[in-house]
Amino acid sequence: MKYKQLIIEKKEYVLLKQMLSLSNYYQDVIFKKSIKQLMDELETAIISNETDLPDDVVRFNSIVRVSLEGGWTKEFQLVVANKADLKNNKLSVLSPMGTAVMGHALGDVFYWELPSGKKEITVTYVAQQELSNINS
Repeated sequence: MKYKQLIIEKKEYVLLKQMLSLSNYYQDVIFKKSIKQLMDELETAIISNETDLPDDVVRFNSIVRVSLEGGWTKEFQLVVANKADLKNNKLSVLSPMGTAVMGHALGDVFYWELPSGKKEITVTYVAQQELSNINS
Protein backbone atom coordinates (compact mmCIF):
# COMPACT_ATOMS: atom_id res chain seq x y z
CA MET A 1 0.00 0.00 0.00
CA LYS A 2 1.23 3.43 -0.93
CA TYR A 3 0.60 4.96 2.52
CA LYS A 4 1.02 1.71 4.53
CA GLN A 5 -2.57 1.96 5.88
CA LEU A 6 -5.99 3.10 4.75
CA ILE A 7 -6.49 6.86 5.03
CA ILE A 8 -9.97 8.16 5.85
CA GLU A 9 -11.14 11.75 6.37
CA LYS A 10 -12.56 12.32 9.91
CA LYS A 11 -16.19 13.12 8.99
CA GLU A 12 -16.27 10.34 6.41
CA TYR A 13 -14.84 7.93 8.98
CA VAL A 14 -17.73 8.67 11.38
CA LEU A 15 -20.32 8.31 8.60
CA LEU A 16 -18.70 5.13 7.30
CA LYS A 17 -18.61 3.54 10.77
CA GLN A 18 -22.33 4.35 11.20
CA MET A 19 -23.15 2.88 7.80
CA LEU A 20 -21.15 -0.26 8.47
CA SER A 21 -22.74 -0.82 11.87
CA LEU A 22 -26.20 -0.54 10.30
CA SER A 23 -25.32 -2.94 7.49
CA ASN A 24 -25.51 -6.10 9.61
CA TYR A 25 -28.80 -6.97 7.94
CA TYR A 26 -27.02 -8.26 4.83
CA GLN A 27 -27.71 -11.95 4.37
CA ASP A 28 -25.18 -12.41 1.57
CA VAL A 29 -21.96 -14.00 2.83
CA ILE A 30 -19.69 -11.99 0.49
CA PHE A 31 -21.27 -8.68 1.54
CA LYS A 32 -20.82 -9.63 5.21
CA LYS A 33 -17.17 -10.58 4.61
CA SER A 34 -16.52 -7.30 2.80
CA ILE A 35 -18.11 -5.25 5.58
CA LYS A 36 -16.14 -7.17 8.23
CA GLN A 37 -12.86 -6.80 6.36
CA LEU A 38 -13.32 -3.04 5.98
CA MET A 39 -14.29 -2.71 9.65
CA ASP A 40 -11.10 -4.58 10.59
CA GLU A 41 -8.98 -2.35 8.35
CA LEU A 42 -10.56 0.79 9.82
CA GLU A 43 -9.18 -0.20 13.22
CA THR A 44 -5.67 0.69 12.00
CA ALA A 45 -6.59 3.36 9.44
CA ILE A 46 -5.08 6.82 9.50
CA ILE A 47 -7.85 9.31 10.32
CA SER A 48 -7.02 12.58 8.60
CA ASN A 49 -8.22 16.15 8.46
CA GLU A 50 -9.70 16.98 5.07
CA THR A 51 -6.92 19.47 4.36
CA ASP A 52 -4.28 16.80 5.03
CA LEU A 53 -5.91 14.03 2.97
CA PRO A 54 -3.84 13.18 -0.12
CA ASP A 55 -5.68 13.79 -3.41
CA ASP A 56 -5.06 10.24 -4.61
CA VAL A 57 -6.94 8.54 -1.76
CA VAL A 58 -10.35 6.99 -2.53
CA ARG A 59 -13.12 8.61 -0.51
CA PHE A 60 -16.83 9.33 -0.81
CA ASN A 61 -17.71 10.58 -4.32
CA SER A 62 -14.27 9.76 -5.77
CA ILE A 63 -14.12 8.59 -9.37
CA VAL A 64 -12.14 5.35 -9.24
CA ARG A 65 -10.79 2.99 -11.87
CA VAL A 66 -9.69 -0.48 -10.85
CA SER A 67 -8.26 -3.42 -12.69
CA LEU A 68 -8.48 -7.00 -11.55
CA GLU A 69 -6.24 -9.89 -12.36
CA GLY A 70 -7.28 -11.28 -15.72
CA GLY A 71 -7.67 -7.86 -17.34
CA TRP A 72 -11.11 -6.79 -16.08
CA THR A 73 -11.29 -2.98 -15.66
CA LYS A 74 -14.08 -0.84 -14.24
CA GLU A 75 -14.50 2.88 -13.57
CA PHE A 76 -17.13 4.11 -11.10
CA GLN A 77 -17.99 6.82 -8.61
CA LEU A 78 -18.00 5.67 -4.98
CA VAL A 79 -21.19 6.93 -3.30
CA VAL A 80 -23.32 6.42 -0.18
CA ALA A 81 -25.77 3.53 -0.51
CA ASN A 82 -28.87 5.59 -1.33
CA LYS A 83 -27.02 7.27 -4.25
CA ALA A 84 -25.95 3.99 -5.87
CA ASP A 85 -26.96 3.68 -9.53
CA LEU A 86 -25.20 0.98 -11.52
CA LYS A 87 -26.52 2.30 -14.85
CA ASN A 88 -24.65 5.54 -14.17
CA ASN A 89 -21.57 3.82 -12.69
CA LYS A 90 -22.32 4.96 -9.14
CA LEU A 91 -21.30 2.20 -6.76
CA SER A 92 -22.26 1.97 -3.10
CA VAL A 93 -19.47 2.15 -0.55
CA LEU A 94 -21.22 -0.84 1.11
CA SER A 95 -20.88 -3.06 -1.98
CA PRO A 96 -17.99 -5.55 -2.03
CA MET A 97 -16.03 -3.40 -4.52
CA GLY A 98 -16.92 -0.23 -2.61
CA THR A 99 -15.66 -1.60 0.70
CA ALA A 100 -12.57 -2.87 -1.09
CA VAL A 101 -11.40 0.48 -2.46
CA MET A 102 -12.42 2.90 0.32
CA GLY A 103 -9.33 4.52 1.83
CA HIS A 104 -6.91 3.03 -0.69
CA ALA A 105 -4.72 5.18 -2.91
CA LEU A 106 -3.71 5.34 -6.55
CA GLY A 107 -1.35 2.46 -7.29
CA ASP A 108 -2.43 0.28 -4.36
CA VAL A 109 -2.56 -3.44 -5.10
CA PHE A 110 -4.43 -5.68 -2.65
CA TYR A 111 -6.64 -8.75 -2.40
CA TRP A 112 -10.36 -8.67 -1.63
CA GLU A 113 -13.18 -11.20 -1.51
CA LEU A 114 -15.65 -10.38 -4.31
CA PRO A 115 -18.70 -12.34 -5.51
CA SER A 116 -16.44 -13.93 -8.16
CA GLY A 117 -13.89 -15.01 -5.50
CA LYS A 118 -10.78 -13.51 -3.94
CA LYS A 119 -9.20 -11.16 -6.48
CA GLU A 120 -6.14 -8.97 -6.77
CA ILE A 121 -7.30 -5.37 -7.24
CA THR A 122 -5.17 -2.49 -8.52
CA VAL A 123 -6.34 1.11 -8.14
CA THR A 124 -5.34 2.69 -11.47
CA TYR A 125 -7.12 6.07 -11.31
CA VAL A 126 -8.55 8.35 -8.60
CA ALA A 127 -10.19 11.75 -9.10
CA GLN A 128 -11.98 13.77 -6.45
CA GLN A 129 -15.48 15.15 -6.87
CA GLU A 130 -17.55 17.59 -4.80
CA LEU A 131 -18.37 16.22 -1.33
CA SER A 132 -21.10 18.60 -0.25
CA ASN A 133 -23.98 16.16 -0.84
CA ILE A 134 -22.80 12.89 0.71
CA ASN A 135 -25.67 12.85 3.21
CA SER A 136 -28.48 14.10 1.01
